[in-house]
Amino acid sequence: MVRAVKIHQAGGPEVMVLEDVALPPPGPGMVTVTNRAIGLNFIDTYHRSGTYPLPLPTGIGLEGAGVVEAVGEGVDLAVGDRVAYCSAGFGAYAEALNLPAARLVPIPEGIDFEQAAAIMLKGQTTEYLLQRTYPLRSGESCLFHAAAGGVGLVFGQWANSIGATVIGTVGSEEKAALALAHGYHHVINYRTENVVERLLEITGGQKLPVVYDGVGKDTFDISLDCLRPRGLMVSFGNASGLPPALDLQALSVRGSLFVTRPTLFTYTATTEELRQSSADLFSRVLAGQVRVEIGQRYALADIQQAHRDLEGRRTTGSTVILP
Repeated sequence: MVRAVKIHQAGGPEVMVLEDVALPPPGPGMVTVTNRAIGLNFIDTYHRSGTYPLPLPTGIGLEGAGVVEAVGEGVDLAVGDRVAYCSAGFGAYAEALNLPAARLVPIPEGIDFEQAAAIMLKGQTTEYLLQRTYPLRSGESCLFHAAAGGVGLVFGQWANSIGATVIGTVGSEEKAALALAHGYHHVINYRTENVVERLLEITGGQKLPVVYDGVGKDTFDISLDCLRPRGLMVSFGNASGLPPALDLQALSVRGSLFVTRPTLFTYTATTEELRQSSADLFSRVLAGQVRVEIGQRYALADIQQAHRDLEGRRTTGSTVILP
């Protein structure tokens, strides 16, 4: 038996229950991983609340890092291997679980379990956003909403390291300072400043080729207003709620804009894509271009409070759960 968090109905943090569950031996293509650290991500709250419905009852959580304890037939991993995951299925909020070997990546020497669990989903999200959704180039400028969040802090460092000018939005002076310490060249406080007007001041009146928006409802129209003709709006999350239904004419009148709604899972659909993305991420961590910032740690038994703090925007950087 292992302890694992389950949800039997959608709702608030209180629907998550820590239970004792049986863990069978791994079948073909599967391995048993004992978690050493678990990642907390905003998408977990969408699964818990029903914004992204899951079949119930279910485990919850997508990201973790640990040690292979047992292997099924036909896998390319061995007992004792250090591995991480963030798109291997649900149930990461557990002491141990069975996972498909093809969705696991090796953790290189020099990166510990907490770092791997804190960076996998946020780092691979950053990788596909700026290398494949819109291949950001040196000398270009971009806007990233929620710059002091988990993805935001990784994005700022990575984009800065390739020579881009990185502009971020935040909701407090403390978060502004944090973003500036993580690669952002300019930060706009959306609570005290008009984002579009301040952006134009920063850029000398120029709008942008790309905006990365993981906030959703509160920032969607603002993001469109920051784009130059034929610019790309990358809407990759809904922290403030789902954006309104899109009126295509809004893209036309702003200058033939493009909008995409990408997900990590389609950008790491194959084992090759998954492991290449993680290799790119880990290489930048080891080179010092991306620092892993763990702002909070919670025990597995305190998962309800972890969700409350995350949704209340009381967290900064990454959060890890310790089983």
